Amino acid sequence: MNVHSVGDLTSERRRALFERDAGIDAVRSDVRGITERVREEGDVAVREFCREFDGVDVGNLDVTDDAERAYEEIDEEVRGAIDAAAANVREFHERQLPEDWRAEFDEGRELGRRFRPLERVGVYVPGGAAAYPSSALMGIVPAKVAGVDTVCVATPPAEEISPVTLAAIHAAGADEVYSVGGAQAIAALAYGTESVTRVRKVVGPGNKWVTAAKAEVRGDCEIDFLAGPSEILAIADSTANPEFVASDLLAQAEHDPNASVVAISDDRETAEAITSAVERGAGERERTDTVREALASDASGVFLARSMSEAILFAEEYAAEHLSIQADDDEAILDRISSAGSVFLGPHTPVAAGDYASGTNHVLPTNGLAKVTGGLSVETFLRATTVQRLSPDGLEALSGTIDRLARAEGLEAHAESVAVRIRERGEREDDPERLRED
Repeated sequence: MNVHSVGDLTSERRRALFERDAGIDAVRSDVRGITERVREEGDVAVREFCREFDGVDVGNLDVTDDAERAYEEIDEEVRGAIDAAAANVREFHERQLPEDWRAEFDEGRELGRRFRPLERVGVYVPGGAAAYPSSALMGIVPAKVAGVDTVCVATPPAEEISPVTLAAIHAAGADEVYSVGGAQAIAALAYGTESVTRVRKVVGPGNKWVTAAKAEVRGDCEIDFLAGPSEILAIADSTANPEFVASDLLAQAEHDPNASVVAISDDRETAEAITSAVERGAGERERTDTVREALASDASGVFLARSMSEAILFAEEYAAEHLSIQADDDEAILDRISSAGSVFLGPHTPVAAGDYASGTNHVLPTNGLAKVTGGLSVETFLRATTVQRLSPDGLEALSGTIDRLARAEGLEAHAESVAVRIRERGEREDDPERLRED
């Protein structure tokens, strides 16, 4: 890794940094075939794909009871860590619950909003090369806090599914757990099979096959968003500890060889020290090959800005999944950045804290999507409905506005739906007998 000046970036390097994608185009056609077969053939197709892609003959797809047993049987300290993390995630997300409200805006014009949970959602919990109990907590807990009746979880099959992942799924409050992964899991949740009941929305991170499947089913089943490989952008000034910054970059690099790990500083000495610390640390990890491949990508690097203002502009354009600000005036820097999935302020707030235990959600937008959306939250699982009530006076006060706009749009019946009520009121007021009856 070398330090590169922001001003010297080539157009190709800028595209790699700022036009990241989830890599789903290459598998989209294959995924379409998988989702179509699951939709048409149900469990038969799901089991066939489990054998083909996971090398496992799955008997009963429902492993809900296995998850409960795993929670009881895992190491007591690990169970305690799961419970502690779940409690923190639950506490943070409970603060997000919106309240129904009604208010009178003018005399006779009452408006409001109410929130209701989705009845049934699916949460994908990744497996495969690593176990991700934390992803179980991040997907399931907010759904249960929102009040979702039935949370269905899909996680990849194995000769032995990670008991820690199963335990976390149970601790988080999942109602149904299925041993199926990849694109076939997303299709099973979206369309239903003999064993899997269809859900209204599917959420959760996964590889490019999972992401492509979410893109395929969208329209038939709602999704959260299309997420790609992990990302971090660290902003560091001369007060930053280079070892701390490097440790955050290495932590995200070990997720995926396609991860994008970036640091930017307005101080050359700091930038060079971060680079040296990354190089030293890269060879000390169990997943060294993955780390080195991520670091070698054109979407990764350590960059030198001419000023903190240039670093902030870089960060806003990058729109990071994880934004770490390790600088003297971190709050002032944060105030100038709008686009980020989750922000980590100060030297003692590693991204790993948000990944596991601080309470914020780690299912976050990547590939620049932080410019338009936030991460998984309680709101992900809620529907908002507006409510209104008009009195006769309230309707009459609006009638002229409605009439003119409706007729301007050529929608005469809209205008008449108001006029008939105004006329009826006038007739009622002109007839003393009807008024007395009322």
